[in-house]
Order: sequence, then structure tokens, then C-alpha cells
Amino acid sequence: MKAVAINSKKKLRTHAETEMIASTTISGTGSGGAEVPKIVWNETQHRFETEDKKAYIEYVMRDNGKVMDIVHTFVPSSKRGLGLASHLCVAAFNHAKSHSLSVIPTCSYVSDTFLPKNPTWNSLLYSEDLKSNI
Repeated sequence: MKAVAINSKKKLRTHAETEMIASTTISGTGSGGAEVPKIVWNETQHRFETEDKKAYIEYVMRDNGKVMDIVHTFVPSSKRGLGLASHLCVAAFNHAKSHSLSVIPTCSYVSDTFLPKNPTWNSLLYSEDLKSNI
């Protein structure tokens, strides 16, 4: 597996490294902050996932590897409400940005929830605004 690191400095680890170290905290929750979950890039299965592999965001590469079509986000009910889906999206969008990829937000969570709350990522969206038929 290859990994991408997410932290407040947006430092990315090389593809040769196998784990991602998420070192930021999210503040504003009252007492300190919550630790950012460890997100791993599973290049073989075309997804970003939590270290325990229970929550993930899946993608399909299109247009000869120039476009990342995010097709599905899954967080088990036992882990919902912790912001994992958003962290998975950030990992995917950071990866797309660092690899000069465009993004198609086929997944309804990404298009209807994440992007409206995080419009700064709109600059990465595929210019023809197409969605896959998956």
C-alpha cells in the first residue's frame, strides 16, 4: 500500500512510504480537539481507508489516469458522526491536488454534502461536470 499524509502543513509523503501520519487536530469542539484519524491510500483497491479498513472512499481512474471519479463513500454505523467521511474526502482531494488530477464527484456524499461545505475543493472538479454511470 502507498500512503499520503494529511497535516496542517499539507506535507505529502513519498509513494515509497506505506503509512500516513495524520498529525493535525480539529479544534472548536470545546475541550481541546479530536485527533485526525489515520487514513491510508490503498492504491491496489483504488480507495482511501481508515487504518482498520472499515471506513473508505472508493474511486475509479478515468481519462487515461488524469481524472479521479469518486464513486462511493462508506462509514460503518458504529463510526458515524465522527467526521470520518469528511477526512476520507480530504485525503482523496489532497491526493488529486498533489497529482494534478481532476475529480468527478459521483458519490452523493461528496457532491451533496462535502463539496457544499468545503467549496475550496471545487477548483479540482472535472471541467465538463460529468458523472459516471456506476
